[in-house]
Amino acid sequence: MTSPNGGAVDRLRVEHVSKRFGTVTALRDVNLRLAKGEVLGLIGDNGAGKSTLMKIICGFHQPDGGRILLDGRETSLRSVDHARSLGIDTVYQDLALINELSVYHNMFLNREPVLFGCLLNNRRMRRLAREYLDDMGVTIPSVDAEVAKLSGGQRQAIAVARSAYSRSGILLLDEPLAAMGAKEGRQILDLVGDLKSRGDVSIMIIAHNYAQVLEVCDRVNLLQHGSITFDKPTARTSVQELTDLVVREYRTASSGRRRRPH
Repeated sequence: MTSPNGGAVDRLRVEHVSKRFGTVTALRDVNLRLAKGEVLGLIGDNGAGKSTLMKIICGFHQPDGGRILLDGRETSLRSVDHARSLGIDTVYQDLALINELSVYHNMFLNREPVLFGCLLNNRRMRRLAREYLDDMGVTIPSVDAEVAKLSGGQRQAIAVARSAYSRSGILLLDEPLAAMGAKEGRQILDLVGDLKSRGDVSIMIIAHNYAQVLEVCDRVNLLQHGSITFDKPTARTSVQELTDLVVREYRTASSGRRRRPH
């Protein structure tokens, strides 16, 4: 699909979105775009509004103002299920996996194929789960293993693979590398890189490790005080520049607190 001026239409576009919770303004006039096949890194200090923005894009929260466009069409995302039906899926830090179930049951959670309208097709789920994970290079001892017995990186990989193979066109990853060691983090970065190489999934990643953002993302946005204040291709920025931006904000905020009368 192309825009009227001949350019490609963004897969996702957020325009002038705002959100308040009582007296607290979480987002103010947020503008964000995500192209087809692009990986966008969203960074910012704690409380900047990153998770709120992601929850609006996935239909969990409704914005107070602004609009969201999917493939150039304005869309009202009524719920998480509605957003998922439109191809938007989210992997949160808590992963939404059930530890007591097997890998293959988690891969098809709430999307289970059935036989005769009522029986779970375990054989099909087991076979497809193995194919999906092998195809993405995810190493799991057995798809019959309980998720609780797997490493954090393996569980994260299962959650990402589940979303990727649910025909999601937009994948939102909320801190996918949090609390992971180098080896596990490498596995997830490779998985994102594999999805990126396919060119049909647009990915937005909330992350705090700027080196990892620059490695896997095409572009980076900085969210400060509820607004996007920085938008640049990763090839044209650096860890030092991103760090300086955040440190400058912290120093400005600290200075303001010190000057505030008691």
